[in-house]
Amino acid sequence: MDGSTAIAEAKDHSTLGEQQDNTLTLEYWHKKWEMHDIGFHQEHGNKLLRKHMNTFLNGRSGLRVFFPLCGKAVEMKWFADLGHSVVGVEISELGIREFFTEHNLSYSEESVAEISGAKVFKSSSGNITLYCCSIFDLPRANVGKFDRIWDRGALVAINSGDRECYAKLMLSLLEKDFHYLLVTFSFDPTKFSGPPFYVPDSEVKSLFGSTCNIQCLEKADALKERHKKWGIDYFIEILYLFTEK
Repeated sequence: MDGSTAIAEAKDHSTLGEQQDNTLTLEYWHKKWEMHDIGFHQEHGNKLLRKHMNTFLNGRSGLRVFFPLCGKAVEMKWFADLGHSVVGVEISELGIREFFTEHNLSYSEESVAEISGAKVFKSSSGNITLYCCSIFDLPRANVGKFDRIWDRGALVAINSGDRECYAKLMLSLLEKDFHYLLVTFSFDPTKFSGPPFYVPDSEVKSLFGSTCNIQCLEKADALKERHKKWGIDYFIEILYLFTEK
């Protein structure tokens, strides 16, 4: 998933990857990038976002767009090219560097004083800023508010015990009159435990419904051969639009 990083703090860094309860560590995601095991990355971007871009942007220009767990999502370049300001957060420095390299973008990097060990990478054009840290540490950097959030592969990568905290964080970052696009996936969770994790419609409404109007824009068959290897026979991509109540 772009945005690849399920961000629960690792309780035991000596254990790489999945814990017995299927809780994922930060090290699990670091290893994914190191081994280039990034089937979640969409080289040509997300088709549903492209299809519903006008609904998402709603005719506005100069927006601040946030990418949680951004990975090296090509959509960041889309929005920057349209004149919007992009901010992302990703645990893998490798993923961030690959984004700039693959798009031939020059950039600077510096440490983030408020977050120990964190770095921030900024495009020379000034309209793409990517933080390398845990998303739960990001608010300490005072990143401000956002007009738009594109959440593909973020909520579905978060450990289930962290979803409520994650949703509160996302809602705290939103400006008035926001549009928030969320992608989840429907599949049989008894056959595949994730990631991506199964987040049912009822949980989406529980996490965001008190603050947001929730509209399902589209459900699309997204089953590919790599999904069949997980032992599942259907994989539906679901696109939600959240707007201010």
